[in-house]
Amino acid sequence: MEHKMISIADQVFDELEREILSGVYERGEVLTEIKLSERMGVSRTPIREALRRLEQERLIESTSKGVKVIGIQLPDIEDICEIRMRLEGLAARWVAERATDEDLKELQSAVELQEFYTQKGDSESLKNTDSRFHQIIYALCGSPTMRDTLEPLHRKLLKYRKASFSFPERAQQSLREHQDILTAIQNRNGKEAEELTILHIKNAKESILKRGN
Repeated sequence: MEHKMISIADQVFDELEREILSGVYERGEVLTEIKLSERMGVSRTPIREALRRLEQERLIESTSKGVKVIGIQLPDIEDICEIRMRLEGLAARWVAERATDEDLKELQSAVELQEFYTQKGDSESLKNTDSRFHQIIYALCGSPTMRDTLEPLHRKLLKYRKASFSFPERAQQSLREHQDILTAIQNRNGKEAEELTILHIKNAKESILKRGN
């Protein structure tokens, strides 16, 4: 198993990114190095590095008082989902064409787990299993470039995906869509897998925009 060393700055970045994307910090809230350093129990150096990366991700912006949270807003959803539709559809096609039968057992397991949590109505676990399904697609498509591009885009929708799964009808629809994508991939039908993935992301986008969460 490959082990990757995680620096303190990486850990700080991951935690702050997760908090911003999940709505812990609201849009317009000002963050300072001193307060973050005290709260997280680390020096200001990794805080400064993490904030620099968050600014590159356009999740915060510098002001005279500190850094201001931008986060992800509804207008950003259109762009993110349009990009995902194009790229993730292709990724699903590649999985159908390239993944082994053994590889696909992991994808099937993720869908079965999603079905279990859908029946329980566990929105938090559904968010995690939904993420797992897409992460497996990214991993199995055979392109590290595609994976590195799609994972941050999917992560940026964290707050909205979590809210969406709190609605049983969307949770059920998402499960059916994942099941259809899985079937197309198992049948080695790349064209259908691509089309179903595009439809899935389109429906997710419409669900988010409709509710305005």
